[in-house]
Amino acid sequence: MNSAACRVGGRICLYHLKIMQTYGNPDVTYGWWAGNSVVTNRSGRFISSHIGHTGLICFAAGGSTLWELARFDPSVPMGHQSSIFLAHLASVGIGFDEAGVWTGVGVATIAILHLVFSMVYGGGALMHAVLFEEKVEDSEILQAKKFKLEWNNPDNQTFILGHHLIFFGVACVWFVEWARIHGIYDPAVGAIRQVNYNLDLTMIWHRQFDFLAIDSLEDVMGGHAFLAFAEITGGAFHIIAGSTPWENKRLGEFSKFKGAELLSAEAVLSWSLAGIGWMAIVAAFWCATNTTVYPEAWYGEPLQLKFAVSPYWIDTGDLSDSTAFWGHSTRAALSNVHYYLGFFFLQGHFWHALRATGFDFKKIRGSIGNDQNATITLKG
Repeated sequence: MNSAACRVGGRICLYHLKIMQTYGNPDVTYGWWAGNSVVTNRSGRFISSHIGHTGLICFAAGGSTLWELARFDPSVPMGHQSSIFLAHLASVGIGFDEAGVWTGVGVATIAILHLVFSMVYGGGALMHAVLFEEKVEDSEILQAKKFKLEWNNPDNQTFILGHHLIFFGVACVWFVEWARIHGIYDPAVGAIRQVNYNLDLTMIWHRQFDFLAIDSLEDVMGGHAFLAFAEITGGAFHIIAGSTPWENKRLGEFSKFKGAELLSAEAVLSWSLAGIGWMAIVAAFWCATNTTVYPEAWYGEPLQLKFAVSPYWIDTGDLSDSTAFWGHSTRAALSNVHYYLGFFFLQGHFWHALRATGFDFKKIRGSIGNDQNATITLKG
């Protein structure tokens, strides 16, 4: 770790031109479980890990969907079975016969496609890990070189961020168009119907404060349409801003404005954990009470919020016929698991954010043990 102290305006400021916190040990090694450290400076391997993770997600989705479908009992409400994946498919209008009754038709095909895609992703991950360059900047393809990793370069990071935003925006467009052309399940009518988006900016602004009570699918689609526009526009801006001559002025005023002194691999990791943690907690509260986005027919009855050491939700309906989740509904499983996963993601955010700012955790052990000379040898 390269660190330096500088005196600016009579104040001491500490900045770190670093990748991962090493507590001053340049020869630190990490265990197999510290996967992020293996790909930190290897952009090609970084891409490989992304593709591999996508393959695992596809495999889990496909395999779990087949498992749920195989044990589905039509005589028991879907929300009282282990039906997380089936419930999500039913919510977007998949699995219904021509009479509008959910029978699971076509669900097996979607699950198998996910399994096939998981193998494709797995092959792509192996190719990037074994055959392709360890670092994309070593590639002979000019376009690939643009995706090199320079953690403390704002223009490099914003260029990569822009592409992520565009993909998210396109996904929102797909969802909006799916609802408009194919249709999704509307619990208000108990059937699939085509839903046009309500692009009312005033509604969208106010909905961010009461989204838990949203009861209009048109408003839901309007929010996604606006989000698609914002993400695609923002993505295009970041791509353009990250490929200008400013890239060569990372120590200039513009780079300072873009936060160059805050950037490192550990900082980017901490922000990612904060984002996914917050989304998980929002999803937990939303799923627990909202029956428009999470229809009661597929997820079970709304939950009641309780608080002991931390918030948790309990079922309110009759679960005597429940066949999974230790007698709980699908909604209860989703809400509670999302909340606690989000909570621990946020703890990971705080941990990595503190490390990114140079906080020395070994001092805590020294303080607790009343031994100012206590040290920790980082080998994993």
